[in-house]
Amino acid sequence: MSNDRSRFVVSADFVEKQLGAPEFRIVDAAWYLPAQNRNGAAEYAEGHIPGAVFFDQDVIADHSGTLPHTVPSPDFFAAEVGKLGISDTDTIVVYDGPGIFTAPRVWWLFRTMGAKNVFVLDGGLDGWKKEGRPLQTDLPEPAPAVFHTNFNPYAVTSFEEMRGIVTTGARQIADARGAGRFTGEEAEPRAGMRSGHMPGAKSMPSGSFSEGGRFKDLASLRRHFEETGIDLSKPVVTTCGSGITAAIITLALHSLGHEDNTLYDGSWSEWGGRDDTPVVTGKD
Repeated sequence: MSNDRSRFVVSADFVEKQLGAPEFRIVDAAWYLPAQNRNGAAEYAEGHIPGAVFFDQDVIADHSGTLPHTVPSPDFFAAEVGKLGISDTDTIVVYDGPGIFTAPRVWWLFRTMGAKNVFVLDGGLDGWKKEGRPLQTDLPEPAPAVFHTNFNPYAVTSFEEMRGIVTTGARQIADARGAGRFTGEEAEPRAGMRSGHMPGAKSMPSGSFSEGGRFKDLASLRRHFEETGIDLSKPVVTTCGSGITAAIITLALHSLGHEDNTLYDGSWSEWGGRDDTPVVTGKD
């Protein structure tokens, strides 16, 4: 791997060479918004990377609240990924459909739960198919594994912590929603949400970190943060619509060696869904 690319993103060539290797696990983490008219589970059944298991982001989640796909308890996560045949010591490669879309969230989740060797597939399944690489329609039946969790609570920001950050400016806020949703010119896709953003947040749309499903090189990522006004020597919290694409910014930060970052799990579905939180519109 060349040193101008993220150390957390691997090529299709690398993955194809590793297929079937012991302790090498591939995870299909495709998830879509209703407007995209794609279904991750259906596409997985139609053809996936050989040996890949399907990680349902709505199922492996905390079901005790009303927010979508929030971080599950470590015990529940361990039980579910254990059923998928994944151990914390495995080398885990996560992919989605378009590439660099919903896979980073599951990459972040595995790391937050204690796995060390976790990567995202560049180009996604769409790129894999375009290159004519092998696909499998059989559903794998993995042998159950034990996933020992070592949960990092600092990776996740709660609502109360987020309220404090907005009030004090203790962390820079990077928002991965599209520019129109950030400024308030576009309505939120979820009903009952106010439009706009948190005071002090910076707009970094999730699609701006990749091109054609491939993650941008480190110099481009660094420039993107600088041009947005994010100081990489200071702490950052990432946010988005429901906590999924915020992890794309998190992936970019870790790729650049920035460790003092956290993800606001409730994101806009929590903040914009309340009537007691400050919301601003416009570009700033």
